[in-house]
Amino acid sequence: MDLQAKANNRNVIFLVIVAALGYFVDIYDLVLFSVVRVQSLTEIGVSQANMQSDGFLIINSQMFGLLLGGILWGILGDKLGRIKVLFGSILLYSLANIANGFVTSVNSYAIIRFIAGIGLAGELGAGITLVAETMDKEKRGYGTMIVGAVGLLGAAVAATVAAEFTWQTSYFVGGGMGLVLLLLRVGTFESGMFKHAANQTEVSKGNIFMLFNNWKRFSKYLYCILIGIPLWFVVGILVTLAPEFGKALGATEPLKAGTGIMFTYFGIAIGDVVTGLLSQVLKSRKKTVFIFHLLSVASVVVYLTSFGLTGSNFIWICLFMGFSVGYWATFVTIASEQFGTNIRATVTTTAPNFVRGALIPITFLFEFLTHKYGLITAGYLVMGILTLIAMFGLSQLKESFNKDLDYLEE
Repeated sequence: MDLQAKANNRNVIFLVIVAALGYFVDIYDLVLFSVVRVQSLTEIGVSQANMQSDGFLIINSQMFGLLLGGILWGILGDKLGRIKVLFGSILLYSLANIANGFVTSVNSYAIIRFIAGIGLAGELGAGITLVAETMDKEKRGYGTMIVGAVGLLGAAVAATVAAEFTWQTSYFVGGGMGLVLLLLRVGTFESGMFKHAANQTEVSKGNIFMLFNNWKRFSKYLYCILIGIPLWFVVGILVTLAPEFGKALGATEPLKAGTGIMFTYFGIAIGDVVTGLLSQVLKSRKKTVFIFHLLSVASVVVYLTSFGLTGSNFIWICLFMGFSVGYWATFVTIASEQFGTNIRATVTTTAPNFVRGALIPITFLFEFLTHKYGLITAGYLVMGILTLIAMFGLSQLKESFNKDLDYLEE
């Protein structure tokens, strides 16, 4: 191997490490509210009666920020470059998380989580796009697998920090880690595919309307989004509302959302490694995600039938549920591989954030069904509906394993 090849390999390894650490901080900040929800809302004066409704207001504000931020950073990623998006998004969510430690009301909490959501929207899409465009097509699945697995451990660290320190300090730690990460970003390099596309001035770049002015592109984009929606229902509702589900299941002790989040994300991290390896073995991302959709249904059934649940059983069930929805990095990789370089960052950044944003209507549906049928039945119904939708979307996409990504959308 010549010196240039060795240097390129070092650059790629460094890029994967930095992207993984970036996603680590991103996930830490993304799930932190779910971890400190009860503690932080109690301390700012929210009553027990309003705990769930005010919590939904704040998490939906964050998700709406992710939705808008996904569009913003995705377009900028294709117009200005993937690296600039990484810098801008990290700076915004780091400062927002520091500000979050000073909130004293539900409204200020919601506004700052909205701003943080905008910042958090740019990290994963830009990182996955960079890795996918930089690594060999036969090996890029390993790169995105590492990004996903390391990144998702950020949730475990969020739960650990929150257990040891105040909720304010937990937000300060998240903001501080993001600012430290900015220093590491200085050594990263831009995607060669993006540079090549940037030189072609006649090609439209970062034009989100290209996803809507052509039925074939639009439907493909919609199917990419649909395959990821069950994951956020599991994390955003089934685990986040662990205290409420614990009461409905007659748990032997109060269930803690922070504990559930931590072990769910441990499971997701393991699942991300397994899905990455399995997709390489099967040479199919579609078959891999299909298998894990079936597993996720089984895990939710186990959760919702666990009457008399103990704290230790809850941990194992969260690990199982997390593992079964551990196809997040593979899902984002599929989205990245479906489109050309000139709108790839737009797709890869917006798709996961539209999935996250889908938690808003899913929350409304869940609340409606809860009032009508009760918490447990609502959990079954929503999971069943979302899984059928996800499997339909998956069935409509073409296999993208080993696909050459050096092309443009016209």
